[in-house]
Amino acid sequence: MHKLLIILFVFISSLLKPQALKVLTEKDVVIGARRFELYLPALAKKKVAVVTNVTGVIGKTSIVDTLLKLKINVKKIFGPEHGFRGNIDAGEKVKSNIDKKTGLPVISLYGSHKKPTAEDLKGIDIVVYDIQDVGVRFYTFISTLTYVMEACAEMGKEMIVLDRPNPNGFYIDGPVMIDKYKSFLGLHNVPLVYGMTTGEYAKMANEEGWLKTKIKTQKKDSFELRTVKCNLKVVAMENYDHTATYNLPVKPSPNLPNLNAILLYPSLGLFEGTVMSLGRGTEMPFEVLGHPQYSNKAFAFTPKATILSKEPKYKDQLCYGVDLSKENLVQNHKRQIELKWLILFYNDIKVTEFIDKNFNWHSGNDELKEQIKSGKSEAEIRQTWQKDINAFKTIRKKYLLYKDFE
Repeated sequence: MHKLLIILFVFISSLLKPQALKVLTEKDVVIGARRFELYLPALAKKKVAVVTNVTGVIGKTSIVDTLLKLKINVKKIFGPEHGFRGNIDAGEKVKSNIDKKTGLPVISLYGSHKKPTAEDLKGIDIVVYDIQDVGVRFYTFISTLTYVMEACAEMGKEMIVLDRPNPNGFYIDGPVMIDKYKSFLGLHNVPLVYGMTTGEYAKMANEEGWLKTKIKTQKKDSFELRTVKCNLKVVAMENYDHTATYNLPVKPSPNLPNLNAILLYPSLGLFEGTVMSLGRGTEMPFEVLGHPQYSNKAFAFTPKATILSKEPKYKDQLCYGVDLSKENLVQNHKRQIELKWLILFYNDIKVTEFIDKNFNWHSGNDELKEQIKSGKSEAEIRQTWQKDINAFKTIRKKYLLYKDFE
């Protein structure tokens, strides 16, 4: 009887333990950019603009350099947050410039404006979008995607999205954005983790009528929003599916250095709206959390000024916290965001405003902040998301290009 109970316990434990993630690499997946036969004919004899950054590569070669080598008439480059070459800190404005390697103008979409203007697209026939995303609503590249689609729709330009894997595309979780907090950190009513590739998201935004433009009304200085649709083509991948994560060959942004940080990002990104350090200015950004007043002194780090983090939070101050670099989320991912760290630090660090004014823009609502403050458990908070998540799942399924995890 005793042995039977042990066997039963082991069996139940195995069911409760998260299954290890399947990890795909660039050797497994044929990304959209590699499927030349599906999009090069559309670019022939056209004047082309490319929206990309350091992640838009085929092997080790930029999509821009590749297209130029293939005799495609690339006229302009559009660079998002962090810049075309990916050497700008998060949130830092990026100036338009001339790319030294190609001599092409690089127009910043994270400087004086975030949406291409009529002047920006003057003389352009077709826009190619090739940026690696990480599948989190407040990771700003899907906002850039949306604005480029809107601009193309308004000005009658074609647009091609070269699809890439989503390393967080194997689950859906988190609060769904409400209209009150729509911003560049989230333009649409989707969960914090939405489980779609860039190409799938582009199709959804286009077909669901989420692209908007302002037009002048008959009254002077008055505008109204109207829905527009983009002339969109998505070049899908081969051998990708939503049951797996993806080990990116290039850092998607300066402070996401590895797969573990990317898998932690949906949960830790919420701390952007708190007093906590996320490890910028260390060798483990988005893998450590800390604050000078945290009570447990077992782990500590000191943020330092670097090229990519010139003024990290608590620069040169000793921060105490947690080291999540050994979490091994590939083996232990729960297919959901973790609120336990947010609850832990909120209850430990006694400051007047642990959660700041930016928090709601990251969470997408004003409810999560109040739930944390009132002492709600993670399970109680998660339950309040389910109705909206289920409604989103119904929309999402219409636009999937790959095998789903459900």
